[in-house]
Amino acid sequence: MSDSRLLRIGTRNSPMALAQVERVRVMLADRHPEVTVDVVSMSTSGDRWHGDLAALGGKGAFSKEVDGALVAGDVDLVVHCVKDVPGDRPAPAGTVMAAYLTRDDVRDCLVHPGGLRIEQLPAGARIGTSAVRRVAQLALHWPHLVPVAIRGNANSRLAKLDAAGMYDALLLAASGLQRIGQADRITGPLDVETMVPAVGSGTLVLQCRDDDTRTRDLAVSLNDPRTEQETVAERTMLHILQGSCHSPIAALARSEPDGRLGLRARVISLDGKTVLDVHEWAADPITLGTSVAAALLRQGARDLLDLPAHESA
Repeated sequence: MSDSRLLRIGTRNSPMALAQVERVRVMLADRHPEVTVDVVSMSTSGDRWHGDLAALGGKGAFSKEVDGALVAGDVDLVVHCVKDVPGDRPAPAGTVMAAYLTRDDVRDCLVHPGGLRIEQLPAGARIGTSAVRRVAQLALHWPHLVPVAIRGNANSRLAKLDAAGMYDALLLAASGLQRIGQADRITGPLDVETMVPAVGSGTLVLQCRDDDTRTRDLAVSLNDPRTEQETVAERTMLHILQGSCHSPIAALARSEPDGRLGLRARVISLDGKTVLDVHEWAADPITLGTSVAAALLRQGARDLLDLPAHESA
């Protein structure tokens, strides 16, 4: 950076992404008031594309332009939702995940115009979601409900629901709605033991160039060690399984009172008829993620994960 007081943060230009950058800006202002933040927003191919994400290479379509700006030196720091960072490929060469912010609400939630909870929905109710993890767990627990594909950011999905046509309700991330000031739309959070969350749910990660020690130090000052350990455990498991945007994988790591980490992971067929569940504990997140992935593979996870790709969002 030519100006040692300036920090350029790259981001998608969606309302949620901008809200996430604002959170980082406020944290930096509190801890490093000498730093001036310049937000560099950009449209990504994932935001512009309305078809199957697999055709664009999966969820990496939401991050490749932002990551490219970081590698090129056009920005100094980027903010990502961990669940939108591909798990089947490494971070761009020369970059590092420098900090994980304190984890927000990890739960999925139902949004219903009439205020119904998921257990109150009638048979045939159309649920807007394209995430295969949610589709599979809907089939397992609520087979009378009908998942209907939907794309777009949270605001546009809410608008499609309000238009009263294709959808009776939506399944969305609770943390996302909270970040964009739409928490009042939540009509029923789903228990994590029933609807196991996505890897990295509720977590924001700060990424910078590995050799940019000043930016890395700024990012590290915002890191939450507990969130980092939980996220590393989940993403280690995801990477070993080579999970992508069309993989029906769910996981949640939690820090235990005795200092160990617990990791519950699930791989499930889209029809909900085959469920592989593993729950293990360890002191080291990489060891834990590796062990859980190995246990899932022994149960036959590879057969489920090698089925044809499905759309996700």
